[in-house]
Amino acid sequence: MPTPQNGDVGSGTDATRRRTVVGAATQVGTEVSINLGSALAGVAIPSVGSPIVVAARQLVMLVVLLPFYRPRRALLTWRRLWPAVALGVTLAVMNLAFYESVHLLGLGIAATIEFLGPLLLALATSRRLLDVACVVVAGAGVVLLTGLEGQVDAWGVALALVAAAAWAAYILLTRRVALGLPGLEGLTVASIVSLALILPIAAITLPGAEFSWPVAGLLLGIGILSSALPYALDTFILRRITPRLYAIITSFGPVVAAVFGWIVLGERLGWVQLLAILLVCAAAGTAIATQRPAPASELEQTAEGLT
Repeated sequence: MPTPQNGDVGSGTDATRRRTVVGAATQVGTEVSINLGSALAGVAIPSVGSPIVVAARQLVMLVVLLPFYRPRRALLTWRRLWPAVALGVTLAVMNLAFYESVHLLGLGIAATIEFLGPLLLALATSRRLLDVACVVVAGAGVVLLTGLEGQVDAWGVALALVAAAAWAAYILLTRRVALGLPGLEGLTVASIVSLALILPIAAITLPGAEFSWPVAGLLLGIGILSSALPYALDTFILRRITPRLYAIITSFGPVVAAVFGWIVLGERLGWVQLLAILLVCAAAGTAIATQRPAPASELEQTAEGLT
């Protein structure tokens, strides 16, 4: 068997590095996309309300997913589909609670509180003292965010915490769905369930909604930026970067949200609140970046060598 020359090894390393850079840059782009979509939701909610914004987002996602979904009737059993149904309920609760908290608290504060869900989930099984310290720092950041700078809406904080818990549940259920249902089938079923739950609530709010062509454009943009584009790119991203790097980049989402809250919604955060957002992001980034990756199995090492 011929041995690789130094140039071959170097070119392989360079190719891997380029793939990582492209993947990381693309994920930064999706973070920008998601948070810009959330900022546009903050613009649209005063006109049409949170339920209609969430319904529009789910509808756009379904339009993107349905062409790739070909269900077989024999496989549509409760035992097989219940995780996707549960995921749909979680999606409805998470998005409705988050958008309403954005309306009440502002995007930067709502996104930071919501991020506690995946952060605490990621650290739930840890036994390291550093991770405990990171949780304490993140908790202190949220206390600063909600308790020491002006008046913060208590109901908005409660909704953001509900969204945080739903996000943690979403992560667990998404893994279960991905393992049990092929391709985009699970996500499509979840989107159908979520839309079915949201539509009646949205219909109740229709009489008070103020529709216009600009608002319709906003709703379409929210669906594309917050759902269709990120979901379409996630597979591309995760083929090029590790889950650990993906999580580190995601941990800076609240900072991106605060920036778009300032640019799009005109939100003004005090220095205490800005410090709180940075504390939460720093705690999350430190905890994730210092995690020791699980040792790869012999099979995984072989597969890695073939890519």
